[in-house]
Amino acid sequence: MTPRHAHPIGTPGQPWGEAERSLWRSRQRRQRSYAGDVLEAVAHLHAHWDVQPYGELDYAPDFYPLVALHSADWSHDRPIALVTGGVHGYETSGVHGALRFAAEHGSAYEGRINVLVVPCVSPWGYEHVQRWNPAAVDPNRSFSAHGKALESIALMRLLAPMQGRFLVHIDLHETTDTDESEFRPALAARDGKPFEPEGVPDGFYLVGDSENPQPAFQQAVIAAVERVTHIAPADADGKMIGSPVVAHGVINYPVKSLGLCAGATDARYTTTTEVYPDSPQATPEQCNAAQVAAVRAAIDYALAHG
Repeated sequence: MTPRHAHPIGTPGQPWGEAERSLWRSRQRRQRSYAGDVLEAVAHLHAHWDVQPYGELDYAPDFYPLVALHSADWSHDRPIALVTGGVHGYETSGVHGALRFAAEHGSAYEGRINVLVVPCVSPWGYEHVQRWNPAAVDPNRSFSAHGKALESIALMRLLAPMQGRFLVHIDLHETTDTDESEFRPALAARDGKPFEPEGVPDGFYLVGDSENPQPAFQQAVIAAVERVTHIAPADADGKMIGSPVVAHGVINYPVKSLGLCAGATDARYTTTTEVYPDSPQATPEQCNAAQVAAVRAAIDYALAHG
């Protein structure tokens, strides 16, 4: 893959205005169905889950109901495990991994912990295979008091009454070849900055919280995923996507200050998964299975260690 160093929209060195954002938006095309892929799947999960609408997105002419899945035996006496997918809608296994976990493992945690699954935080991004929302805003930089993404605001409102009760939060993502060929160049153009390639790690890795790294927790998740697919190695400089590798398959970010979804709660254990679906060593099945393995390992570790 050869990164594209110049984005076709905008003037180098100048941040986008509304004209550039409108041009970018006009070039986006629906490529799959949120209603068919997500809402229909959710509708078949009533045996072990209660479906909770938590808002709607009106991106005329597109309209998206937002839904979350609660454990059917929800109890206010138990802590909460949060699973989020599709914060970046184009990252397919985040959405389908969350749905697969809900479908196949919903009963495994009954009576032990409340589980809240939000399978697709950004439905417009899912349908248009995009990292941003229609306003060219990244939802995964908007989980803060000053965040502008409607998707992030809606999720934060859902979580607000539960703050103080979260034990574990795992946010499901992918790193793809299009990060380097499309999305990072678009980000640089939008912000009027030069594009600096970072490379794409070949394999699964985790992003922990530099303010609350929980290394044993991260390694428990890595160990579980390693039974499903390969873990990304560090590059020649001991880094992945420009960040130092702090342990096997793990880098850390200051998730709260960056406004990442992984910082949306005060959970003791938090992590962001990064699957690499473009690897010649991985299949779509493995990518979904890796997300499920990561979710199960995260919740199991949190239950075992409190």
